[in-house]
Amino acid sequence: MGRSNPKRDRGDLDVDSLLRIVLVLVVIWLVLEVVGGILGILGELLGPLRPLLGLVVVALLVLWLTDRL
Repeated sequence: MGRSNPKRDRGDLDVDSLLRIVLVLVVIWLVLEVVGGILGILGELLGPLRPLLGLVVVALLVLWLTDRL
């Protein structure tokens, strides 16, 4: 890793870096699974109000992006 050669091989990556990348991807996957489960339960409880909830989320995002929230 201490080489001063600006032209590096694609395979010249430390094992620690690869493990960190894999660990971050696994954590992101687990978080998405948990959030999906929670939203699935919430969606079942809300039933017909799900489209309205989606519109509220989109409206909040638009207001936040336009700095009006």
